Amino acid sequence: MKITGISTLITLLILTLGAHSCRNSSDDFKALDPEVLRDKIAGGWAGKMIGVTYGAPTEFRAQGKMYTDSIKWEPTDIRGSMWQDDIYVQLTFLMSMDKYGLDAPAKKYQEMFAEAGYMLWHANMQARKNWYDSIFAPLSGSPEYNLHADDIDFQIESDYIGFMCPGMPMTASEIADKTGRIMNYGDGLYGGIFVAALYSGAYFEPDIPAVIEKALQSIPSGSDYYKIVRDVIILHRQYPADWQAAWNELEKKWGDVDICGAGSPFNIDAKLNGAYIVMGLLYGDGDPMKTMEISTRCGQDSDCNPSNAMAVLGVIKGFSGLPREMQEGVKAVSDSVFIHTSYSFNTAVSSTNKYALDLIVKNGGTVNDRKIKVKVQAPVEPSLEVSFPDLVFDKRISIFDEKAWTFRGNWSPFEVTGSDKQVTRQSMFAENAGDELEIAFNGTGISLVGNWFKDGGIAEVYVDGVLHRTIDTYYDFADQQHTESIWHILNLQPGDHRVRLIVKGKKRPESGGTRVYITSAVIFNTALKMNHTRKFSFE
Repeated sequence: MKITGISTLITLLILTLGAHSCRNSSDDFKALDPEVLRDKIAGGWAGKMIGVTYGAPTEFRAQGKMYTDSIKWEPTDIRGSMWQDDIYVQLTFLMSMDKYGLDAPAKKYQEMFAEAGYMLWHANMQARKNWYDSIFAPLSGSPEYNLHADDIDFQIESDYIGFMCPGMPMTASEIADKTGRIMNYGDGLYGGIFVAALYSGAYFEPDIPAVIEKALQSIPSGSDYYKIVRDVIILHRQYPADWQAAWNELEKKWGDVDICGAGSPFNIDAKLNGAYIVMGLLYGDGDPMKTMEISTRCGQDSDCNPSNAMAVLGVIKGFSGLPREMQEGVKAVSDSVFIHTSYSFNTAVSSTNKYALDLIVKNGGTVNDRKIKVKVQAPVEPSLEVSFPDLVFDKRISIFDEKAWTFRGNWSPFEVTGSDKQVTRQSMFAENAGDELEIAFNGTGISLVGNWFKDGGIAEVYVDGVLHRTIDTYYDFADQQHTESIWHILNLQPGDHRVRLIVKGKKRPESGGTRVYITSAVIFNTALKMNHTRKFSFE
């Protein structure tokens, strides 16, 4: 159609105003059709299900290296999401909201999470142990009581928060700050806040780099989490068509700063795995299969990372915008119930949609059958907290290193038989009151590693002659036994220290014994971490 003269000006004015009214009802509000909101929520949940099943066979198969084997995935594999902890753990939090309300205290969320019948690991497992030791949020996620404070746990469980906060990153951050402190702190907490902010921004911004930049504004610019994401952005600009070159540069700078996996290539740190989410998003160019493949091939926790990345695409594109075969794969299991929960895909979408509408209204927006108006929020950078400032791995000392340990009383080796029928000494244990061991070390921190077992007992731990803490090594939840850091202390003055553990010969009522098992000690020192000193090759 050809328009000339005054008609041109009028038509352009009408078109401009019309377009503006579709995008923004005012400077503070953005409009959203109810069916679009639900479609994007469905896309987010579907993305989680698709991504986690795509990467599941590769999880931790590549540690400190790229995953180079073939990846086989079919839409029918989405059924496997029904028993993935990436989904059922956060659905427990959704169930907590159902039972106790949006404003329920963190202790209620921690209670349902701790008493759920499924196994947990890392920061989540420690948070459960803390619950039964009467250590509640926010202390349960703090570095003092959780050596996994920077681990990935909350990052893979914060999706539901972002899904229900379209254009409201501050609301998402407030919810995340409460729930995330159950198991995390510092960068571990920021990982969950960042992921939730990605979803919050993805509702109204289709440009992936812009979504990432906006989400970064929700976490402290001084945090290592912020810095590693900023590094991925820099690497993407330097190597726009070569994600492997970018990965190599990132690994050399950031691959060895994990506290949980200190001294090993295993890395479950939130920020490194969060960087792999961002790498998949930037190099994936909005293509679902490419995005998942790159975030998976980055390695480490390679089912969680494509799950988060794919969920971001799900919110941007909506369920209806996902590839047809992916939609059909989700629909095939849409009424199946995720294990350990009361939720299916369909009911999770409906519940999240309901909470989203409630939060929109609660935060100044409006909702009716035809149009939703979201009062959009500008992200605000929170104050900086650092879980393990300048803490670096020094060495691991086996309990069987006779020169390092002094034993008093009756300590015996605990032996296990492997699948190859070989018997090995797994730990040393004692169970009588007054049995003790001692280790001297030079450093600023130490973690005693041992067994959380169903016959675990109570001990006192002294540092330089002063009682630091009484610990209980009993653990038998969800039929799970584990070798874990049973005690730690950080931020000591540099120099020589002495740790003494005294078995009390006591136990909690449900424990089958009073044994205390020790496998090793991990020694830490204070120094600049690798990421603070290393530069990229092009800098």
